[in-house]
Amino acid sequence: MKRTLKYYLTGAVVTAAVAGMATMSYAAPAAPSHGAPAQAEAAQLQAAAPAGKDGAATAIGRTTGKKAPTPRVVAPGERVTAAPGFQLWLTAEGKHWTTPSLPGLEQFRSVVDGNIDLGTPGVSVQSEISDGRAYLSGLYYGGRGTASTVEIETASGTVRGKLIELSGKPGWGVWYATADVTPDGGPLGFVSEVTVRTTKGTLYAQLTTR
Repeated sequence: MKRTLKYYLTGAVVTAAVAGMATMSYAAPAAPSHGAPAQAEAAQLQAAAPAGKDGAATAIGRTTGKKAPTPRVVAPGERVTAAPGFQLWLTAEGKHWTTPSLPGLEQFRSVVDGNIDLGTPGVSVQSEISDGRAYLSGLYYGGRGTASTVEIETASGTVRGKLIELSGKPGWGVWYATADVTPDGGPLGFVSEVTVRTTKGTLYAQLTTR
């Protein structure tokens, strides 16, 4: 008789715990029952259970949206192909690149020759137009915050480029983009403005040639 009574009591506790979990899941009012103590115990155990793998951070991440982009980090000498014949790579000394019209000629823009002040926000631009395409790139440097996006105003319209940097905090990076050249968009004055913004949407640096 003792074993039989223990079996029925155990079954009542399990039934009450399941009822308690269903009540919490659907937020329905709980009906009074003789299993109330077991129901309360099940609720306490559920509240004390560990969070999921990502915990609260996952829920916060889902509600705050995507993170702002940051520059692609490249190793010294690592080549980035922006378009066929248009390659860029960085070293501690500055920006290196080739263009389609002169694929075998390495071009270079120094960041250590004293011609730019890495402590003052600035942007440079180098461009080549070949076979109806513009190959655009330049340095950005000295701004506050983390660079995130670049927009280039051209005679053919607004173009969004990409950013690359060396690891660490070098204080400078390189932007690049390509654009179609319309019949009325010649090489002179093709780029009128370059704007680099931070991950917070604030201005990192800007160049205006108008």
